[in-house]
Amino acid sequence: MDDFAGARIAVILPCYNEEAAIAGVVKDFRAALPSADIYVYDNASSDETSRVASEAGAIVRLERARGKGNAVRRAFADVDADVFIMADGDGTYDASAAPAMVAQLLRERLDMIVGIRAHDSDAAYRAGHVFGNRMFSLVFRRLFRSDFTDILSGYRVFSRRFVKSFPLGAKGFEIEIEMCAHAALMRLPTLEVETAYGERPDGSESKLNTYRDGARILRRMFRFLRLHRPRFVYGWLAIFTAAIGVILAVPVVYEYFQTGLVPRFPTLIVAVGFMLAAVIFFVLGAILDAQAQNFAETKRLSYLRIAPFSPTSDDPQL
Repeated sequence: MDDFAGARIAVILPCYNEEAAIAGVVKDFRAALPSADIYVYDNASSDETSRVASEAGAIVRLERARGKGNAVRRAFADVDADVFIMADGDGTYDASAAPAMVAQLLRERLDMIVGIRAHDSDAAYRAGHVFGNRMFSLVFRRLFRSDFTDILSGYRVFSRRFVKSFPLGAKGFEIEIEMCAHAALMRLPTLEVETAYGERPDGSESKLNTYRDGARILRRMFRFLRLHRPRFVYGWLAIFTAAIGVILAVPVVYEYFQTGLVPRFPTLIVAVGFMLAAVIFFVLGAILDAQAQNFAETKRLSYLRIAPFSPTSDDPQL
């Protein structure tokens, strides 16, 4: 039984040049979720991704603006469903895990389930990517006070409430960071479950650039922190600049009390400049924090305007 109490399920597969893998991915999700609508968002591929996906039975749509974030933003805006599943079109994620994830999302009234990648092959998940993901996840947990352990996983299940209240802004692979930050800052009910992560099929190549996309992910993370926790960011900047000001000022003040003179007047000016900067950072943090609180409340109200899914039957899976 796969009707999940009448829930409309949409599978979103953003793709760029996945001609070799997409047919298998569509067929696997069709087998796992026969009643789901499967959408392939072709991100301006130069191969036959669209044709192959269409022949496999997917609903194919085109997003010409390059970047995974652009494709997913378009999908979230265009597609309407009660449950959304996002996965990559490269065949690395286990489609057979989707029914259990959907059932758990509906049963526990969650807003997002993240598929933690479990792999037994270095070819599937390169050591450098494993290390980078762990590092980013650790930094994210500390900065955003969350429990996510695989913030870069592309296999996720969402409620309609999450998708339609999520102000997605990322253009590329930073999208997963935004999703986790949105959930953490809004304190939404989420869960992580372990799912198998396999190798790409022959002919499919990774689009992730370790250093370039890693830098973008880190930059996006700190941008979110600055926008949504400005008191934390600007507070630390105030402390840092004030500390420099004090370090510079102490010798000048000491000499003044010893001699009654200020021989290093330029140093004193610089010290005062740092102290003024600290005050400015502190005030700026307080002002932006009030603005961030207002923005958070507006997002929360948008979220609450969307009614949660109500089962239409007593499905034993739920």
